[in-house]
Amino acid sequence: MVKQDGVREAANTQKQKGVSKLLKVITLLIILGVAGFVYGRYFFVFGEGVKTGQLNYVVLKGYAFKTYEGKLIQAGFRSPKTGVSSGIQSYEFEFSISDPKVADRLMLAGGKEVELHYREYKAAIPWRGYSTFIVDSIVAIK
Repeated sequence: MVKQDGVREAANTQKQKGVSKLLKVITLLIILGVAGFVYGRYFFVFGEGVKTGQLNYVVLKGYAFKTYEGKLIQAGFRSPKTGVSSGIQSYEFEFSISDPKVADRLMLAGGKEVELHYREYKAAIPWRGYSTFIVDSIVAIK
């Protein structure tokens, strides 16, 4: 009787270890999946490039997180919707600025022709700015 109870306890202990190990693996996979999603959505640089145009404004705004936001007016015109020819709008590039030093230089360049290097993300983060386009450097101010 004592021997059978010991065998049963050993079997139950093995079963519990197997379930415990499975739960650890599943938890790890869920954590890695969430981490991969967050990285891909908020931190992976989807695209980068340079935009040129007349700097309309740069402002510091926000409730909880103060971020630098700006707008660039690009040369040329476009229709408001694809295939629709009525109405004309200018190209506007709205962006956030990550570096306060870059923002300070751009605040002094209002109305001038500027070339800005930017990075594009899939989604915005409140402390990074309102836009998915983040200007990280100034290529030229004319």
